[in-house]
Amino acid sequence: MLNKIDDIAEHDEEDLFEHHRFHVDAGQQILRIDKYLIDRLPKTSRNRIQVAARNGNILVNGKAVKPNHRVKPKDDISIVMPYPVRELKLIPQDLNLNILYEDDALLVLNKPSGLVVHPGYGNYSGTLVNGLVYHFENLPSLPNNFYGRPGLVHRIDKNTSGLLVVAKTEDALTHLAKQFFDKTTQRIYHALVWGNLQEGGTVVKNIGRSIKNRKIMTVYDTETEGKIAITHYQPLKNFGLATLVECRLETGRTHQIRVHMQSIGHPLFNDPEYGGMKAPKTHLSGAQKSRIEEVLKLLPGQALHAKTLGFKHPENGEFLGFDSELPDNFKEVLSFWEQMPFGY
Repeated sequence: MLNKIDDIAEHDEEDLFEHHRFHVDAGQQILRIDKYLIDRLPKTSRNRIQVAARNGNILVNGKAVKPNHRVKPKDDISIVMPYPVRELKLIPQDLNLNILYEDDALLVLNKPSGLVVHPGYGNYSGTLVNGLVYHFENLPSLPNNFYGRPGLVHRIDKNTSGLLVVAKTEDALTHLAKQFFDKTTQRIYHALVWGNLQEGGTVVKNIGRSIKNRKIMTVYDTETEGKIAITHYQPLKNFGLATLVECRLETGRTHQIRVHMQSIGHPLFNDPEYGGMKAPKTHLSGAQKSRIEEVLKLLPGQALHAKTLGFKHPENGEFLGFDSELPDNFKEVLSFWEQMPFGY
């Protein structure tokens, strides 16, 4: 069973979900599954268990069951739930969020780079969640909502821009959580990386915290260290000294794209933690180096944008697909490379 997280910003997306497994004893009497689980999940309410069952998040012997399912001896039970919305002091702030879609169950927004997603202890303002709380407080009340508290299903780094889906009800949060946990969502990122990347491929390398610097991640060559991470990448446009790349995620590890691209010798442009602040060329002229240094300042951090997001609507099962344009400063960086190519 996963341990409860203390700081949401420092953990993988998979750690946003509780994952429990139980093997029913041979002498267990037949019992409703919600009653069976309430005794084994003491910090979980019966309502949360029932919500999980209604949304297909409780499996018995590999099949989804309803709250009134009867547990039998030797059954294998698996349950996935989002962690409860955290009890933090949240200050509503009007941040003029760029909301692309909204209904009674969820909303999809385009997060700008430089905006932190979730507040931490001692830092309660100026985050995306503060803006969402303000937005929610100005909405009509909904049944089974979070009393103004948004349900985060996934997240992106502070300096990464792009699409996020946010749940507005516990049912939606539970349903979406399972989609992300099961890796059935569609997520495509655009990244500008250093170097002449000619062919696509897949990076399958475990990722974990660096022993030397706990604030950054690193890849590990052994299966016993870190957690499995899978990134598919494909070059979209080559500029000689840099390449625009499409990345598709199978897993949601912290800094996954940034770490994986660095591991194959193509760190992201302007990534301060993973070697993206300098061009990988030594024979550039002084004027060229100076111009590149100016262009690096156009972005607050790594050149990474969550461009495409797709998932099934938690209420009607309809597939919702969203695409977002690159931010203006990202476009300006690409324009620089298109106008001033550097050969080999």
